[in-house]
Amino acid sequence: MTEARSGQIQMMGDPTVLLDPDEARILLVEDDEETAEQIVKEFSDRGYTISHERTGRSALERAQSGGFGVLILDRMLPDLDGLFILARLREAEVRVPVLVLSALGAVDERVRGLRAGGDDYLTKPFAFTELVARVEALLRRPSDSRETRLRVGPLQLDLIDRKARRNGRIIELLPREFKLLEYMMRRPGQLITRDMLLEDVWNYRFSPQTNLVDVHIGKVRRKIDEGDAAPMIHNVRGAGFTLREPF
Repeated sequence: MTEARSGQIQMMGDPTVLLDPDEARILLVEDDEETAEQIVKEFSDRGYTISHERTGRSALERAQSGGFGVLILDRMLPDLDGLFILARLREAEVRVPVLVLSALGAVDERVRGLRAGGDDYLTKPFAFTELVARVEALLRRPSDSRETRLRVGPLQLDLIDRKARRNGRIIELLPREFKLLEYMMRRPGQLITRDMLLEDVWNYRFSPQTNLVDVHIGKVRRKIDEGDAAPMIHNVRGAGFTLREPF
């Protein structure tokens, strides 16, 4: 087992959003040494405390001990199937968010990972910026999934009556626009990539060459930032978008 730690954590896409490392500890379960070293370096350089286990048995024991904000779990381990570990954790009522890493990219495999109790599924090979963004999204995910009202600064979203409001002004949204805004409001201050939106809002399992995301982001931005309102949706050049409270 290896462990790395540095200081305060700056979230991607928003220099004002910081996390306490003690509340954002990561457990990585990965038997490939080269991949593990790269992941450990990527997160430790960003200020995270990250522990590394190489086998499923040691990982299961470590995860059950608690104290982690996210588990990054490789699917194909030499001793135990990652989904077996995941199922055992859920049976033991260990609720830590789990991101499954796998070279198995078929839709059926992704569905198996999610049904086993995984919170997200990322296919190898992957971009490290996307891995970090997905982990940060899990760290910032609301703990109560039954929440029916979302709020980011002056922006409110009621999931029951399907209404969006900013400072009391009702914002008329089409169904896809509502889903897009809900996705972003559940991840305030987080970097959200185009691939994440295509997969989770449009349910694409590939990255089509299209400006679909940018067009819809533009429509939602114009609606919530109407008039002289300070902008809340921001482009992160070369990476994606972030939604945050206006300054």
